[in-house]
Amino acid sequence: MDFRDSPEEARFRARLRTWLADIAGTFPTSGDEYWAKQGEWHRALYEAGFFGLSWPKEVGGQDLPPVYDVILDEELAIAGAPPRPSLGYLVVGLGHHGSPELQQRFLPGMINGTERWCQGFSEPGAGSDLASLRTTATRDGDEYVINGHKIWTSYSDVADWCLLLARTDPEAPRHKGISAFVVKMKQPGIEQRPLKMISGVTKEFGQVLFDGARVPADQMIGAPGEGWKLAMTVVGHEREPSTLGFAARYGKLVRQMATRVDGPPPADLAWAAVEVEMLRLHVRRRLSEQLDGIVHGPDGSLDKLLMTWVDQSVGHAALAVGGTRDPELLGSYMYSRAQSVMGGTSQIQKNIISGRILGLGA
Repeated sequence: MDFRDSPEEARFRARLRTWLADIAGTFPTSGDEYWAKQGEWHRALYEAGFFGLSWPKEVGGQDLPPVYDVILDEELAIAGAPPRPSLGYLVVGLGHHGSPELQQRFLPGMINGTERWCQGFSEPGAGSDLASLRTTATRDGDEYVINGHKIWTSYSDVADWCLLLARTDPEAPRHKGISAFVVKMKQPGIEQRPLKMISGVTKEFGQVLFDGARVPADQMIGAPGEGWKLAMTVVGHEREPSTLGFAARYGKLVRQMATRVDGPPPADLAWAAVEVEMLRLHVRRRLSEQLDGIVHGPDGSLDKLLMTWVDQSVGHAALAVGGTRDPELLGSYMYSRAQSVMGGTSQIQKNIISGRILGLGA
């Protein structure tokens, strides 16, 4: 594999570096300050021509090869800029399963940042076992009435729209009775409750209570009972390290920690450096396969496990180097603890690997 930039890619990288140098320090990169300004950061990236690079032109993207997203993630990490907002799984879900009318109505605002979105999947008691969700959508004329409770909902306090899963047929088998909707968040019957994280961040996650909220029937994505197919598309994309953004940021943090160590590095730091390099090369391989048109399906669970191991190795290194004295490194460790739960627990990923890849228990 040749990892060098083509002339076009090199020109794009140079233009991006120049732009990043001009806005250095404008946007915070962590904590509540980052989340408060994430919408502005999204729009700044888009207006400068650096967001939605590989998505279709007809909905606001640029139809560039995915390698341009990789360049973007690498350069953002090198410059110490915030990461690009994580919307790919929502774009992919609506793009694969939404009607042309829904795509034209909602994808442009999602991509250009003029409309904010959240994902209403997980519930208390229905996180990894998503098919057991209990939020209901009951038909009432030309609308559905939503009742239920979602949790760990990123950006719920600022979202205009929610990609929501709800049970429309309580008599159907668990996976068959779930439908997907585009729900307006700013309406009666929706209550927001923020969740403070162990790292101190208060703005990233929330829980959302639905009590008689309404959604037009024509904002169902696909047919009744087809929500599970959308969910699997979304989580499959979410579990793949389809960009180098995480690897680049992990690598930068490991290098920064190494400069603070006198003498031999702690074993946790040395192992984190090895795992970060392994992740970087693995994602490069995945990118090469993606450019060749290879779709991985359940292999995303392997990628998710690898991401978890690397994230938590870097977290342990941060704790070894900074202990409890450095709030930023301690925050990195605290946040890494969630990696084995978010996006589907490690135990669930191992079940998928054993059943759908290795064929065990068949």
